[in-house]
Amino acid sequence: MTQAYKSDGRLERVLRSGLFAVTAELDPPDSADRHEVYDAALVLSQVCDAINATDASGAHCHMSSVAICSLLTRAGYAPVLQVSCRDRNRIAIQGDVLGAAAMGVDNVLCLTGDDVSVGDQPEAKRVFDLDSIQLLRTIKIMRDEGVFLSGRKLSVKPRLFLGAASNPFAPPHDWRPLRLAKKIEAGADFIQSQYCFDIPRLQEFMRRVRDLGLHEKAYFLVGVGPLRSERAAEFMRGNVPGVHIPDAIVDRLRKTPKEQKRAEGKRICVEIIQQAREIEGVHGVHLMAYRQEELVAEIVEEAGLLPRPRQLGAAGPVRRRSRSRERAAARKSTEP
Repeated sequence: MTQAYKSDGRLERVLRSGLFAVTAELDPPDSADRHEVYDAALVLSQVCDAINATDASGAHCHMSSVAICSLLTRAGYAPVLQVSCRDRNRIAIQGDVLGAAAMGVDNVLCLTGDDVSVGDQPEAKRVFDLDSIQLLRTIKIMRDEGVFLSGRKLSVKPRLFLGAASNPFAPPHDWRPLRLAKKIEAGADFIQSQYCFDIPRLQEFMRRVRDLGLHEKAYFLVGVGPLRSERAAEFMRGNVPGVHIPDAIVDRLRKTPKEQKRAEGKRICVEIIQQAREIEGVHGVHLMAYRQEELVAEIVEEAGLLPRPRQLGAAGPVRRRSRSRERAAARKSTEP
């Protein structure tokens, strides 16, 4: 992983420097109020290297990922655009990617997307023109070759750090590293995993990842999050696609006094981060705490992940030369 930088973003700089990265999800509001986005982002930006703007996760409609990224870049934050193949075809997606790059988005997470049957509008029509691997290849072609899928040329290529999702905890377990290998081959530069509540399973997965040499080809961020109670844990493992929570975690929360359950859920999350950090090939964590941004900040601090490296640029703006200045400089360099 010593290639030239693919983006101008903070997340790539942090990972390439060998530091342990922290990303977190900003759960989009069911609202047209931009201040709800900014209130959540302000907390996350102080403890994270990049902020994921989710794209109708769980097939539930919220403010769009592109719109949130627009707001975040306008305010100087470092977003990760999430793109789900469920809702848009290749024409719309390629246009969104160019627009996002023009706004200053440096990171794109490519997802197939949860089926509409798990959401609250199951009558919605599925698109799935592409899947996540095809989407990675599409954006990689735009970035590296400077063309659309049709072959038509781009005047300016997008500079993007490409991400993919992985779930080490869902069967068939032997197949998961092979699926990850396909995503990396298709263009994934970083990986964000599903929630981890099972360290032994993660260790086995990462052992296989190392055997395949994948830890040297992409950066792996382990997904983590706090549990409010054993009831929340039971709900998640029964209703959230791909989530695996061992009985031992549920029993631990069940035995905790009611007034201490939230703190115990946070403690479990901190312990998982600290254990995951010791696994070779793990380059960071991705925090998912639904509408609990303050809790994310507490977890990052208690896990010993502060301060974040400011010398690489805050989770705020990266100063870029304008395209007009770049072109003027290029013309000047070729003048006799």
